[in-house]
Amino acid sequence: MANACDAGLNGGAAMPDLPPPPAAAVQAAQKPGRPSAIAVTAAAIERVQQLLTSRGKPSAGVRIGIRTRGCSGMAYTLEFADQAHPMDEVVAVTTADGHPLTILIDPKAVLFLLGTEMDFVEGDLESGFTFRNPNEKGRCGCGESFHV
Repeated sequence: MANACDAGLNGGAAMPDLPPPPAAAVQAAQKPGRPSAIAVTAAAIERVQQLLTSRGKPSAGVRIGIRTRGCSGMAYTLEFADQAHPMDEVVAVTTADGHPLTILIDPKAVLFLLGTEMDFVEGDLESGFTFRNPNEKGRCGCGESFHV
């Protein structure tokens, strides 16, 4: 299922159920012997790179989290990270032009995000980050929140 991030980067409209992740999904860098926490598509990597470049100040990357919100209980968050916290899950990816890019996952959100694919989708009326999360058991009608 897909959900738009509530970081003000999307109009908040509900996204329809999406098919399984495309083969083009870029697997995040992982620690040896351990599977990656999330997969990040090329579109999401490109958009994160654009956001970090336009921010105008140095950043460690972006941080994905989960917070209590909405009628189903939880919502995804996405924010600029000035620095990595010691317990953050670090997802290192490479941009199309070969530059490293860091996506951090809040330690309280890791278990809820395992196996998730992060994507960036642009439509006629909206654009935003979506999360295809196999752990979701349901979501609210507007698509803003979910539960596991």
